[in-house]
Amino acid sequence: MNTLWKLTWTEAKLFLREPAAVFFTLLFPLLLLVIFGSIFGNAPLGDAGFGRVDRSVPGYIAIMIGALSLIGVPITLATYREKGILRRFRVTPLPTGLFLAAHGLVALVMVLVGTGLVIGAGVALFDVRLPASSLGVVGATVLGTLSFLALGFLLGGTLPTARTAQAVGMALFFPMLFLSGAALPRMLFPDLLKQISLYVPLTHVVTLLQNVWM
Repeated sequence: MNTLWKLTWTEAKLFLREPAAVFFTLLFPLLLLVIFGSIFGNAPLGDAGFGRVDRSVPGYIAIMIGALSLIGVPITLATYREKGILRRFRVTPLPTGLFLAAHGLVALVMVLVGTGLVIGAGVALFDVRLPASSLGVVGATVLGTLSFLALGFLLGGTLPTARTAQAVGMALFFPMLFLSGAALPRMLFPDLLKQISLYVPLTHVVTLLQNVWM
């Protein structure tokens, strides 16, 4: 356990030194919250009383999950393999599972920290209505993060270089960003796009978080 803690702490410090990972995971969702919240406001809509920002916050959490899993993790793992760091790990007594667990813990903590920042900013700036079940939202966030991390580990384990990982990760992330309902509500989509969005993995993370939240 002590080894896992040290490895996790080291990976967390390395993550915070990577500007792209910090921006997409922690700052990009906050930027979207402020921009769209300032444009549309958070006046209650419908009988449930949830406003536009209330309905958007779960999508911003899904953006963090997608960005970290599809861009951050694959680039890190591909960089480690490209520089021979993974080869050095193999000659140590540390099991591979411990290395993956450390990356998973860092990713999970960063998503939860980002979730707290988004919710805090939403409450402070737009009087966001908090979910009825905070534990339910945490559980859905953890489930979505672990599910997407599997895809991130797959990309990081197969793509040959960090540049390739970045290109493939962004090529997967940005279509998901706009087709999943994370950035724009799916209710605004034409019928064809609604059908296509059902085949986008991030759509189901957004749906899960929204259903638990509201």
